[in-house]
Amino acid sequence: MTTPRPDGGRQRLGVIAAPLRRARTALAAAASDTNAAVKPVLRRIGRPLNIVARYMPKGLYPRALVIVIAPVVILQSVIAYVFMERHWQTVTQRLSASVSADIAMLIDVYESYPQDADISTLSRIAAERLGMDVDIIPAADLPAPGPRPFFSLLDNTLSTELSQQVARPFWLDTVGRSSLIEIRIKLGKDVMRILTRRNSAYASNSHIFLLWMIGTSLILLTIAVLFLRNQIRPILKLADAAEAFGKGRDAELRPRGAREVRRAGAAFIEMKRRVERAIGERTTMLNGVSHDLRTILTRFKLSLALMERSSEIEALEKDVDEMSRMLEDYLAFARGDAGEAPVETDIRSLLEELKADAERQGHQTELEVVGDPLVVIRPDAFRRLLTNLVSNAARYGDRIAIRATHDARYLIVMIDDDGPGIPPDQREEVFRPFFRLDEARNVDGGGTGLGLAIARDIARAHGGDIILSDSTLGGLRATVRLPV
Repeated sequence: MTTPRPDGGRQRLGVIAAPLRRARTALAAAASDTNAAVKPVLRRIGRPLNIVARYMPKGLYPRALVIVIAPVVILQSVIAYVFMERHWQTVTQRLSASVSADIAMLIDVYESYPQDADISTLSRIAAERLGMDVDIIPAADLPAPGPRPFFSLLDNTLSTELSQQVARPFWLDTVGRSSLIEIRIKLGKDVMRILTRRNSAYASNSHIFLLWMIGTSLILLTIAVLFLRNQIRPILKLADAAEAFGKGRDAELRPRGAREVRRAGAAFIEMKRRVERAIGERTTMLNGVSHDLRTILTRFKLSLALMERSSEIEALEKDVDEMSRMLEDYLAFARGDAGEAPVETDIRSLLEELKADAERQGHQTELEVVGDPLVVIRPDAFRRLLTNLVSNAARYGDRIAIRATHDARYLIVMIDDDGPGIPPDQREEVFRPFFRLDEARNVDGGGTGLGLAIARDIARAHGGDIILSDSTLGGLRATVRLPV
């Protein structure tokens, strides 16, 4: 009995693993080559698709029209091509072949029966049996070739059939007379002239089919446009209601349209009710809390007023006043002034009041209002927003510049100061509730740290925002941007 070598299994595994590694390397190289070959093809395919996507309409209504119109146009184009290139051309070819055969027969009769020298019999037979007017022009040549029509299907087809069946020099005119075709054929020294009806060689009633096709297409497209407009209108109303609700305005909506659109409208109304109910419940709760806390603070004030005046009592009264102010800030931030209805407000007069307050505090203040001063906002909330921003500018700067711009889309109010500013990496942090800067610029100056948080909350309740940046005066610029 032979004892197997202890390393024999490893050797056999090594023999098997080496080809597997080579095969895996070859497959990876092949996959890499395939990817390298496919990527240029995908890029070439992607370029025209990107161009098409760039010029495609962006709105739902025009895109829906394209979805409806494109198949109709493609279908009509295919039908017109098949009809024009197949049926119409086949019919014209057969009619032209018949006319060419009749002309060849007339030439054979003319040359085979010389006893009809004045071709009166031939002209009578051609007029009565073939609907052609035939005469002979003695000792004449063919006219110079005339201009060919733009749509030369009849000229090409009839010329081909005459060349095959008559096999003589000929001259053709399909333009001179709209209802007739004039054909001249060289017969030795003479010329045979034939006048025949145009519809004998040409399918002239094809335009009726095209008119019916275009007319029905226009009718169908008109119906589709009207139907799509009625279907898109509820979606646009839903979008307008959502936008108005996002700006803090009253949004009335009656779900209409298709079942899916009505379902989306009903879901929006239910969401709006839930949000309003949550805001109402929170406001009611905060009003209760505010009433209870104010009652306690009022007791503190009365108790302190009845005590003998001393430095300790004055310090306690300052603490109570500070607690009252902090309480009002907390409640204003939590409540968000959501109960106020938007009304049309003169922004110029509001800013002039803020300018006068800043000037009374000894600050040099500039004011500029561009555009219509009337804007729909929540006046008390928006006054609080601007008051917070102007107060911050007045606290840390000597000069203040206020500029308001109202165009068709936005109300933009910029408040600049020449103070120390805020570091760029902390300009978003200062909007966090209770965040306070310990250096250079403390946003609330020892307050609650809610000034900018309340301002941004009010701006976002109007559907806008506040952005902090560098000021041209050297300090901080606060930009309020609201959609209108």
